[in-house]
Amino acid sequence: MEAGRLSVGEFAFPGPLRDQLVAAILDGTKTTTTGLVEDYEVEGEPLPCPGDRWVVIDSAGDPVTLIEIVTSRVVRVGDVDLEHAIGEGEGYGCVAEWRAGHEAFWHSAEMREALGDPEFTVNDDTLAVATEFRVVAGEEDSDLPALLCQARAAAGA
Repeated sequence: MEAGRLSVGEFAFPGPLRDQLVAAILDGTKTTTTGLVEDYEVEGEPLPCPGDRWVVIDSAGDPVTLIEIVTSRVVRVGDVDLEHAIGEGEGYGCVAEWRAGHEAFWHSAEMREALGDPEFTVNDDTLAVATEFRVVAGEEDSDLPALLCQARAAAGA
Protein backbone atom coordinates (compact mmCIF):
# COMPACT_ATOMS: atom_id res chain seq x y z
CA MET A 1 0.00 0.00 0.00
CA GLU A 2 1.36 3.41 -0.94
CA ALA A 3 2.08 5.73 1.96
CA GLY A 4 -0.28 8.69 2.16
CA ARG A 5 -0.60 11.60 4.55
CA LEU A 6 0.87 11.49 8.03
CA SER A 7 -1.47 12.80 10.75
CA VAL A 8 -1.99 12.71 14.49
CA GLY A 9 -4.50 10.02 15.50
CA GLU A 10 -6.64 11.27 18.36
CA PHE A 11 -9.30 8.82 19.48
CA ALA A 12 -12.05 10.56 21.48
CA PHE A 13 -11.04 13.35 23.86
CA PRO A 14 -8.22 12.95 26.41
CA GLY A 15 -9.43 10.91 29.36
CA PRO A 16 -10.73 7.44 30.20
CA LEU A 17 -12.41 6.79 26.84
CA ARG A 18 -9.26 7.67 24.89
CA ASP A 19 -7.22 5.48 27.22
CA GLN A 20 -9.64 2.57 26.65
CA LEU A 21 -9.55 3.02 22.86
CA VAL A 22 -5.76 3.28 22.71
CA ALA A 23 -5.45 0.12 24.82
CA ALA A 24 -7.80 -1.66 22.40
CA ILE A 25 -5.66 -0.54 19.45
CA LEU A 26 -2.52 -1.77 21.16
CA ASP A 27 -4.00 -5.17 22.06
CA GLY A 28 -5.43 -5.61 18.55
CA THR A 29 -9.13 -5.63 19.41
CA LYS A 30 -9.77 -2.21 17.83
CA THR A 31 -9.33 -2.22 14.05
CA THR A 32 -12.09 0.20 13.03
CA THR A 33 -13.20 3.66 14.04
CA THR A 34 -16.08 5.94 13.20
CA GLY A 35 -16.01 9.71 12.89
CA LEU A 36 -18.52 12.23 11.66
CA VAL A 37 -18.12 13.94 8.29
CA GLU A 38 -19.23 17.13 10.04
CA ASP A 39 -16.33 16.87 12.51
CA TYR A 40 -13.81 16.58 9.66
CA GLU A 41 -15.41 19.61 8.00
CA VAL A 42 -15.37 21.71 11.19
CA GLU A 43 -11.72 20.77 11.80
CA GLY A 44 -10.83 21.47 8.16
CA GLU A 45 -9.26 18.03 7.86
CA PRO A 46 -9.41 15.79 4.80
CA LEU A 47 -11.20 12.47 5.11
CA PRO A 48 -8.88 9.50 5.68
CA CYS A 49 -7.67 7.57 2.63
CA PRO A 50 -6.05 4.15 2.29
CA GLY A 51 -2.32 4.49 2.92
CA ASP A 52 -2.67 7.44 5.29
CA ARG A 53 -0.83 6.93 8.55
CA TRP A 54 -1.77 8.22 11.98
CA VAL A 55 0.57 8.58 14.93
CA VAL A 56 -1.81 7.55 17.73
CA ILE A 57 -1.46 9.59 20.91
CA ASP A 58 -2.60 8.84 24.43
CA SER A 59 -4.34 11.20 26.85
CA ALA A 60 -1.03 12.84 27.76
CA GLY A 61 -0.37 13.59 24.07
CA ASP A 62 2.46 11.06 23.86
CA PRO A 63 2.81 8.85 20.76
CA VAL A 64 1.98 5.19 21.39
CA THR A 65 1.80 3.53 17.97
CA LEU A 66 1.52 4.08 14.24
CA ILE A 67 -1.53 2.90 12.29
CA GLU A 68 -2.23 2.79 8.57
CA ILE A 69 -5.64 3.31 7.02
CA VAL A 70 -6.77 0.21 5.09
CA THR A 71 -10.23 1.39 3.99
CA SER A 72 -12.37 4.42 4.62
CA ARG A 73 -15.91 5.02 3.44
CA VAL A 74 -18.62 7.57 4.02
CA VAL A 75 -21.83 5.92 5.20
CA ARG A 76 -25.08 6.96 6.80
CA VAL A 77 -25.04 6.25 10.53
CA GLY A 78 -28.10 4.09 9.88
CA ASP A 79 -26.04 1.92 7.50
CA VAL A 80 -23.10 1.02 9.77
CA ASP A 81 -22.84 -2.77 9.78
CA LEU A 82 -22.10 -5.34 12.48
CA GLU A 83 -18.60 -6.13 11.20
CA HIS A 84 -17.61 -2.47 11.58
CA ALA A 85 -19.26 -2.21 15.00
CA ILE A 86 -17.40 -5.28 16.29
CA GLY A 87 -14.11 -3.94 14.89
CA GLU A 88 -14.47 -0.89 17.14
CA GLY A 89 -13.06 -3.10 19.93
CA GLU A 90 -15.46 -1.83 22.55
CA GLY A 91 -17.33 -5.10 23.09
CA TYR A 92 -20.38 -4.29 20.98
CA GLY A 93 -22.46 -7.37 20.21
CA CYS A 94 -24.87 -5.63 17.87
CA VAL A 95 -25.20 -2.46 15.84
CA ALA A 96 -27.73 -1.03 18.31
CA GLU A 97 -25.09 -1.17 21.08
CA TRP A 98 -22.55 0.51 18.78
CA ARG A 99 -25.06 3.21 17.94
CA ALA A 100 -25.99 3.88 21.58
CA GLY A 101 -22.33 4.15 22.59
CA HIS A 102 -21.44 6.44 19.72
CA GLU A 103 -24.52 8.61 20.12
CA ALA A 104 -23.65 9.11 23.79
CA PHE A 105 -20.24 10.41 22.67
CA TRP A 106 -21.52 12.45 19.73
CA HIS A 107 -24.25 14.03 21.87
CA SER A 108 -21.85 14.88 24.71
CA ALA A 109 -21.31 18.50 25.69
CA GLU A 110 -17.63 18.15 24.70
CA MET A 111 -18.46 16.97 21.17
CA ARG A 112 -21.21 19.52 20.69
CA GLU A 113 -18.76 22.23 21.75
CA ALA A 114 -16.13 20.90 19.30
CA LEU A 115 -18.73 21.01 16.51
CA GLY A 116 -19.88 24.48 17.57
CA ASP A 117 -23.49 23.30 17.80
CA PRO A 118 -25.04 22.91 21.28
CA GLU A 119 -28.09 21.21 19.76
CA PHE A 120 -26.22 18.75 17.52
CA THR A 121 -27.95 15.38 17.15
CA VAL A 122 -27.26 12.29 15.10
CA ASN A 123 -29.93 10.50 13.09
CA ASP A 124 -29.97 7.68 10.52
CA ASP A 125 -28.98 10.08 7.73
CA THR A 126 -26.02 11.67 9.52
CA LEU A 127 -22.89 11.00 7.47
CA ALA A 128 -20.15 9.06 9.20
CA VAL A 129 -16.65 8.01 8.17
CA ALA A 130 -16.19 4.28 8.75
CA THR A 131 -12.47 3.57 8.78
CA GLU A 132 -10.53 0.32 9.05
CA PHE A 133 -6.86 0.43 10.04
CA ARG A 134 -3.93 -1.76 10.98
CA VAL A 135 -1.04 -1.20 13.36
CA VAL A 136 2.21 -0.78 11.44
CA ALA A 137 4.57 0.31 14.22
CA GLY A 138 7.08 -2.48 14.61
CA GLU A 139 6.88 -3.51 10.94
CA GLU A 140 9.48 -0.88 10.14
CA ASP A 141 11.76 1.47 12.02
CA SER A 142 9.30 3.90 13.56
CA ASP A 143 10.64 6.80 15.57
CA LEU A 144 7.23 7.72 16.99
CA PRO A 145 8.27 11.03 18.60
CA ALA A 146 9.86 12.17 15.32
CA LEU A 147 6.80 11.06 13.34
CA LEU A 148 4.55 12.92 15.78
CA CYS A 149 6.57 16.09 15.23
CA GLN A 150 6.25 15.62 11.46
CA ALA A 151 2.49 15.05 11.72
CA ARG A 152 2.00 18.12 13.89
CA ALA A 153 4.14 20.20 11.53
CA ALA A 154 2.11 19.01 8.53
CA ALA A 155 -1.14 19.92 10.33
CA GLY A 156 0.16 23.42 10.97
CA ALA A 157 1.36 23.92 7.40
